[in-house]
Amino acid sequence: MSFYLAIDTATDYGSVAVGEPGRTIAELSVTGRRHATALMPAIELVLRIAGLAYSELEGIAVANGPGSFTGLRIGFATAKGIAVEHERLSLITAPSLLVLAWGFRAVHQGPIAALYDALREEVYAAVYRFEDEKVLVDVPPMLATVTQLTELCGVRPSFAVGDGAVAQRDLVQSWTGREPVGPPVGVPRAGSLLEMMTASGATAVVRDPQSFEPEYGRLAEAQVRWETAHGRKLGPASGTQI
Repeated sequence: MSFYLAIDTATDYGSVAVGEPGRTIAELSVTGRRHATALMPAIELVLRIAGLAYSELEGIAVANGPGSFTGLRIGFATAKGIAVEHERLSLITAPSLLVLAWGFRAVHQGPIAALYDALREEVYAAVYRFEDEKVLVDVPPMLATVTQLTELCGVRPSFAVGDGAVAQRDLVQSWTGREPVGPPVGVPRAGSLLEMMTASGATAVVRDPQSFEPEYGRLAEAQVRWETAHGRKLGPASGTQI
């Protein structure tokens, strides 16, 4: 059997899980913006619940953004730290918005719009469909207003989920024809990362884990101010604009 640790810290509603490709054995939530202090204890606990040690893992699956700049950095720093200590572990990633949409594929037919609140009346958004264990991307992850999103999307989603969908409720409901679902129900699950590993086009193996950076979506305000003041990029940890 191949066991994996899964980590999702893309939003305030973080979680960790342990299981096999296609199956979650144990899962715990890490909420209340406590990722920095609660993530490692949650990982240790979920491993104990599953009855597994790090030495029995094949790899770590991590949601790679877009989403919370701080949350994503904490999640990847934790995953990289574990990978350094246990060198044989592989690193698997998937878009955080796909992780969110995946959890609702069984209850909603047709395209699913996943939206995280990016503030400034913008959202991190993507639209996915799921057919025969395949992931079809109607709109790849992007930073946009809901109005821009509706203009770019060639299909009408049957459902919208995420805190961004609720933050822009009226526009989203007009677009989909349904009431959006937000937290605490409409949140990503680390267990979805494990389930997605058996689906075509859902996850990817990172070839160089120590140099890999998430798709932040937007630079943190503190980093923007630093780079503006110093006239240069902060370094390889700079976020990727999407």
